[in-house]
Amino acid sequence: MRALLIIGVIVVIGLIVLRQSLYIVDETQQVLILRFNEVIGTRTTPGLYLKAPFVDTIVTFDKRILRIDADPASMPDKEKQNLIIDSYARYRIQDPVQFRKTLQTEINASSRLGDIVTSTLRDRVALRDRFEIIGAEPIVDPDGNPILNAEGLPEIEPRQTRSEILDEVLQGVRQRTADQNFGIEIIDVRIKRADFPESVTPSIYTRMRAERNRIATRFRAEGEEEDLKIRAVANRDREVILATAEQESNQIRGQGEAEAIRILAQALNQDPDFFAFRRSLQAYRSFLSSQDTVILSSDEELFEFLASPDSN
Repeated sequence: MRALLIIGVIVVIGLIVLRQSLYIVDETQQVLILRFNEVIGTRTTPGLYLKAPFVDTIVTFDKRILRIDADPASMPDKEKQNLIIDSYARYRIQDPVQFRKTLQTEINASSRLGDIVTSTLRDRVALRDRFEIIGAEPIVDPDGNPILNAEGLPEIEPRQTRSEILDEVLQGVRQRTADQNFGIEIIDVRIKRADFPESVTPSIYTRMRAERNRIATRFRAEGEEEDLKIRAVANRDREVILATAEQESNQIRGQGEAEAIRILAQALNQDPDFFAFRRSLQAYRSFLSSQDTVILSSDEELFEFLASPDSN
């Protein structure tokens, strides 16, 4: 029984020693082997490895691309207008020994690198205006008025200035981290958003409303101007149409009167005596139906057909 107990103790101690002697390196990790807090080796290839039990300790770092989310910071632009800029950066640990010596942990690295990114970004933002920082600019007409789309929103023209700023920031961060020898590689720096601070939001809305009112006033003025143009063209066309119609009616009336005179002349040429007789009857109807008294000589030509009806 005592022998079994001793064997059991030996097995337990052996398992503990074996556990302390073996360690696993994952494919996403890189490992430092420390002995009395001094680095004696590194492992970057995945697999199962041995170390001195109870003497060596293992420190693990991620060898994938890591991300730093910097705290949103207020940064003044070239025109002294503050912008709340939220940025992030990505980096990779290249030298785990140097990384442990300078930054020690990934938490410390996130804080320290976040400060460097924010500081470098603030320096570059101070040299640009807000349109360059945002990377877009409203399209305006020759009069300087913004051009609106179908939804009434300003048309935006993309610009490369934001990429230029980020390239400058990336180079600046790389230079500063290289000077301090952190043992890392900065992969990228990006801006997640760039907004005006909450304190200036009312003034922004006021400016937006004023801009909308100005645009609406301009549209109304342009509409009234277009209305006057359309009315002037319509009135002119109306006058032209009426004048043309009057001219055509006078021409048609003249042609009709000419045709009537021609027919009348043709009829007179065919029987002048009959025409004279009809004209006498019309004269009789005119003065005999009136209440006026007319005294005429019996020798008047008017009474020719009454005096001698069959003289012709």
